[in-house]
Amino acid sequence: MRIRFISIVFILLIICFCVVFNRNVLNINTSLTSNIRYKIDWSRPCYNIALVVCGHRLWESLVMIKSVLLFNKYDKSNLHFWIFSEDKLITEFVERLNDWRNLVHFKFDVLPLTFPKNNKDEWQSLFKPCSSQRLFLPVDSVLYVDTDVIFLSPISDIWKYFGRFNASQFAALTSEHEDENMGWYNRFARHPYYGRMGVNSGVMLMNLTRMRIHNWVSHIVPIYNEYKLRITWGDQDIINVFFYYSPDTLLLLPCQYNYRPDHCMYISVCNVSVEGIKVMHGNRGYFHSNKQPLFKAVYETVESYKIDSNPYLNFVIPLKASLNDKVIKETKCGLLTEETFHNANKIFGRYQSLTYSRN
Repeated sequence: MRIRFISIVFILLIICFCVVFNRNVLNINTSLTSNIRYKIDWSRPCYNIALVVCGHRLWESLVMIKSVLLFNKYDKSNLHFWIFSEDKLITEFVERLNDWRNLVHFKFDVLPLTFPKNNKDEWQSLFKPCSSQRLFLPVDSVLYVDTDVIFLSPISDIWKYFGRFNASQFAALTSEHEDENMGWYNRFARHPYYGRMGVNSGVMLMNLTRMRIHNWVSHIVPIYNEYKLRITWGDQDIINVFFYYSPDTLLLLPCQYNYRPDHCMYISVCNVSVEGIKVMHGNRGYFHSNKQPLFKAVYETVESYKIDSNPYLNFVIPLKASLNDKVIKETKCGLLTEETFHNANKIFGRYQSLTYSRN
């Protein structure tokens, strides 16, 4: 059962990455898009966000998308979500996103999962119900995120790191940990991993043009075949093995762009005192548990926010109230309440002040 589970997780990686590397032309019949015409202003940046959704992750992924829309409310850049989903989830995805498209500007494609023609029987037996989709995304760069991620800053903040890639780098990730005494890979891994403590794959910038040239997927599959009996965290372990052998292709992001419970549950090991938490990652179910209630409070506040309503009144104020709860204050992560709403208060508080001054 463990091998089967790891295989399913690994195919989620291949879903996204085979999609972006294959140069076949995208067949519009395989994609369900917004039924509202969306005029793109090509003078403004376009941010591509990719995610893979299977099983019970539909609502969680919608909350993630809502957080992106919330923090880009005053940014007129173009947003394009590339969503790879099981067939049973597609209709609800399209309906909900089209409802939001009546209120805010963004573009999306919901793409079904199908089995690849090569070794179809083998893939179907291993990776059912989620499998590979061989499509081509006509974009140069993309931000891949897990569904259990909440943006607490505009997407332009993390996107700027594409401009910091050197000539050999084509991806950017954060370290899995900041303290070797608490790191997982340096203490328990039975396979090679990147750097001193490995990397976390929940938030990943990818320069697709360079990755296609490098033919990244052709390297990933052999790694999986060799190490599948020794991996614990599925696709993340595969990524770590790859960057162990090709460290020059990776840029390390600051920890505030993939802030997780491990950064604060014992001691604070990620310095977010200056810029605040940029992207929060509630991995291992922390958005839905009371182990570190700060994470759950952030998730539920974004979940409750109504698209295109006043973000200061309907997000910042409720978030501050939630984070002031005694239960949160008594936890280690609860000591970082100001760092959690730092960017929201800075961005939405400024616009709220401008609104009042005009009145």
